[in-house]
Amino acid sequence: MRTANVIVLASTNRHKFEEFRELIARHSGVELHPIEEHIRNADKLGYVETSDHYYDNAIAKARACNHGCHYPSLADDSGLEVDALGGKPGVHSHRFAIPKAGETQDSANVKKLLEAMKNVPEGQRTARFVCHLALVMEGKLVHVVGTLEGSIAREPQGTGGFGYDPIFIPKGQTQTLSELGNEIKNKISHRAQAVAHLMEEIKQQEIVLAKP
Repeated sequence: MRTANVIVLASTNRHKFEEFRELIARHSGVELHPIEEHIRNADKLGYVETSDHYYDNAIAKARACNHGCHYPSLADDSGLEVDALGGKPGVHSHRFAIPKAGETQDSANVKKLLEAMKNVPEGQRTARFVCHLALVMEGKLVHVVGTLEGSIAREPQGTGGFGYDPIFIPKGQTQTLSELGNEIKNKISHRAQAVAHLMEEIKQQEIVLAKP
């Protein structure tokens, strides 16, 4: 099997790109490129994300990216599923809240989630991060899933990471993902697990990741 070279990430989220680049860099020969280097108006890619299912959104974004650049294209759709909220925010995690003046999207999301959870007792604050990854290239589609079980903290803790990291405590840990830092996060996260599954599928299927 020929060594893989370039994958384009179908996302304009810089935090997500840096996280995936670090995860994929562990697999020799695989180089992750940002979508902006290959597609104009890449910020419009989110318009294809219209489904209530992670799987469909990931595939739609990967296919749109692949159609535009013809490189193997990787997309994820991830979310936080809180049991006490019936699985919400789930697929709508990224835009769970509407930010007020002075708020970021992440801080607004965290604030809304903690407000919804304020009366939920310990032991019933279980949740999980879910990541669906889709790799699309000429004649091939690979889909994998990674999950990270944990619980929701009472208040934000730590300054690292992004999204819901400051309030998510992984199972078996006493600190949030923000407190644990990127080195530990990138070993246990839902995205880390999904990338590991993806690379195993690439190896097992002897997929060649090269531009046509």
